[in-house]
Amino acid sequence: MTNGETSTPELREEATRIAARLRRGGFEALFAGGCVRDRLLGIEPREYDIATSATPREVKSLFPRSIGVGEAFGVMLIRRGGATFEVATFRCDGTYLDGRHPTEVRFAGAAEDARRRDFTINGLFEHPESGEVIDFVGGRSDLEARILRAIGDPAARLAEDRLRALRAVRFAARFGLAVEPETEAAILALGGRLDGVSRERFGQELRRMFAVGDRVVAAKLLERWGLDRVLLGGHRVMGRHPRLAALPASEGPMTALAAWILDRDRGSDPLAVAAEVRDLLSLSNAEAEALRSAIELEGRLRSDWPNLATPPRRRLAMDPHFEAALAVLGGGEPVAAEEIRAWISQFGPDRNPERLVRGRDLLDLGVPAGPALGGALEAVYDAQLEGGIASREAGLEFAKRWLEARSREVRATSRVNPLDSPPGG
Repeated sequence: MTNGETSTPELREEATRIAARLRRGGFEALFAGGCVRDRLLGIEPREYDIATSATPREVKSLFPRSIGVGEAFGVMLIRRGGATFEVATFRCDGTYLDGRHPTEVRFAGAAEDARRRDFTINGLFEHPESGEVIDFVGGRSDLEARILRAIGDPAARLAEDRLRALRAVRFAARFGLAVEPETEAAILALGGRLDGVSRERFGQELRRMFAVGDRVVAAKLLERWGLDRVLLGGHRVMGRHPRLAALPASEGPMTALAAWILDRDRGSDPLAVAAEVRDLLSLSNAEAEALRSAIELEGRLRSDWPNLATPPRRRLAMDPHFEAALAVLGGGEPVAAEEIRAWISQFGPDRNPERLVRGRDLLDLGVPAGPALGGALEAVYDAQLEGGIASREAGLEFAKRWLEARSREVRATSRVNPLDSPPGG
């Protein structure tokens, strides 16, 4: 279910109305999976999925505008109140041959539907109106004990759908769960092999791991289970995570990914890793740029910043990824990061000032378009950032002097005749 602008109380009300209509049609309808788990954990659900005894055709008859997105698996989408709700028929799955999808499904009852799910905490149902929790798999007691346990035979559950190994990392890190030993053994037995899982799903799971929950726990589990080499390429690495641990929760998944890459191995080229990760995780262009920039800028802040003058420092601070890079630096070199923050803070809200002089101003003075005009603009802006000019008029005077000085240099250079130079000169 995709939540649009609908508030969470309204989501439950809309989901309850959908379930009530299914029941009036003579079908069983229960809230299922994550929304039940989250409510028991005291988390306001942001989505509601409904499991029902109605087949897709029967759902369609009650909700003519519903859309089938996986009718072979019994999944229909219903749009209500600005949100989209997933309504799925109770089912049990056939054989998995590709490590991701069943070859066939059979519509069944609620108990069978619960037992085909991944982990006990996700196999819970709830009556929409009474709030009664229906538990066929022991998920409620596992939630209370803070345990993540596969339903049934862990090896079978993980072999059916290898994405479940990554989901285990996400759930354990998000909810602070200890992974039950047999479930962990089944994940380790995979040896990091996630055949059948698309790169898009790799990226999706990593974004979720690094968006909510304990990122360091997620990184440690990925490394312990050998899943890191699937997501990041190269060799399996286990190490400390100072940058990831110190990263503010407000920083996004790409900043967290940059911190994790830099934490892992200083001996490798982090920018090369970022380039490889782009394809491994099927990152968007914007995500890939955010990741690359955070890593590159963090390196410049470590190596270049102390030797930079005021203008190039301020230009560096204008980069849209500067704050992310500074946050990553804070985990590895907190003193340096604080010094940079203190230096930047002196400029207050005028940190990225508007240019006092623009190209049109110089064109109006008769300066032709070209390298000289561009050079004058940048020289004026450097002087502005340095604090040497504070008005448009002062900027124009500075530009005139700069252009005159450049013109003299060009004339002096053109008067030099190479034939007049002494031999060997």
